Amino acid sequence: MQTNLLKTARVTINGDTLSPIAIFKRLQGTRKFLLESSLKYEASGRYSFIGANPVKEFRGSSRELVETSLLTGKVITHSGKPIELLKTLLPVVEETNEFPFSGGAVGYIGYDTIAQYEDIGPALPDDKKMPDIHLLVYETVIVYDHLKQDVTILHTGSTPSEIEEIEHQLAIKEIEEVSTQAKLTFTSNVTKEAFMDNVLQAKELIRAGDIFQVVLSQRLQAPFSGDSFALYRKLRKQNPSPYMFYVDFDEHVVLGASPESLMSIQGKRVTTNPIAGTRRRGQTPEEDVKLEKELLADPKEIAEHRMLVDLGRNDLGRISEVGSIHLTKYMEIEKYQHVMHIVSEVAGTLSGDQHPLDALVSCLPAGTVSGAPKIRAMQVIQEMENVKRGVYGGAVGYIGFNGNIDIALAIRTLVVKNQTAYVQAGAGIVYDSNPQAEFEETLHKAKSLLEVLS
Repeated sequence: MQTNLLKTARVTINGDTLSPIAIFKRLQGTRKFLLESSLKYEASGRYSFIGANPVKEFRGSSRELVETSLLTGKVITHSGKPIELLKTLLPVVEETNEFPFSGGAVGYIGYDTIAQYEDIGPALPDDKKMPDIHLLVYETVIVYDHLKQDVTILHTGSTPSEIEEIEHQLAIKEIEEVSTQAKLTFTSNVTKEAFMDNVLQAKELIRAGDIFQVVLSQRLQAPFSGDSFALYRKLRKQNPSPYMFYVDFDEHVVLGASPESLMSIQGKRVTTNPIAGTRRRGQTPEEDVKLEKELLADPKEIAEHRMLVDLGRNDLGRISEVGSIHLTKYMEIEKYQHVMHIVSEVAGTLSGDQHPLDALVSCLPAGTVSGAPKIRAMQVIQEMENVKRGVYGGAVGYIGFNGNIDIALAIRTLVVKNQTAYVQAGAGIVYDSNPQAEFEETLHKAKSLLEVLS
């Protein structure tokens, strides 16, 4: 493990005339990111994080991790499991401040990363040609405090500080650009008939006792040549969520509004948030209440949720101190623009012999996007789906120099690459699933993104 004993330089300015969006637009540079939350006045969403001009890039696939200096262009290829290599290659700053993130890696850990740890079957075709893991390392990060309306610019590392230059950039008002995009036509990577046939096959496996549940997905795609950040702005307005993110990797962009944390570590406290049980939002407040009561009384949805809570307990139990696992939230309703979900939170204390990245691996992928038992469900997914999931079903967020991790489940997520926009959504198949209803559920879940694109 690298230990960097450098101090973090910082400057705080008044942010009452700024917003995370304005900061992002004024900030100059490449490979920019924005991480924010709709829960602005709760602990988990108090801060938004913005950055540009990373100093390093990590691209992980199969049994290697490619490390590229974005300052010198030097490339080093490391052999081994990428996440295990990151434990020693990501610097650790032995300094704390009030911010959960003040520099580190931002990006995604793809669903297919789990194949490095578990035998889930032969690899599926990789038509998007994206790395399983893609992280950008930022030494300079801007933190927007929604409670105090302060903006703090932090710099940690060996490169010259950009704080003064960033202060100057933030003082210059951006020119608002009008973005237009023609209506898009989406195609799926699976026909309705084939999806429904997969549901029937999955139900046979469930009846045979092979699995309890499996999450089958479909991927929609459309040509796209517009402004991807304009899509993000529209999405955050239409579908505000606890985890909203925009990361420009240069050759592709990942953006989304996820309702669910895959896992979070702050200090030694580790949490995961199972979400299962979905209904559409009502057309009126009265219908909304009716649908909420119906959801909480649905034995199928309740059984599915309890199963995922148990999976969350097991995932955290592998890396937590004995006796520390407990529920901090159980079967509460959270409402979004188009759907409502049943949500719980499982928490524990990271064991002293475990690295924070071990907790990430233990939770990957969430039962929400795989099923149970998790390994067998993933094998069924490999048998029934026809392309690698990539970002979908993985996680997007940050891994801090300070050891903190906050990483969202990559659902309600859009990938833009090679002038194509990709959206993917799944449905949890159980013993009494209706194939037509499960197909429609995937479209309901994708609806917020499809509306943004159309």
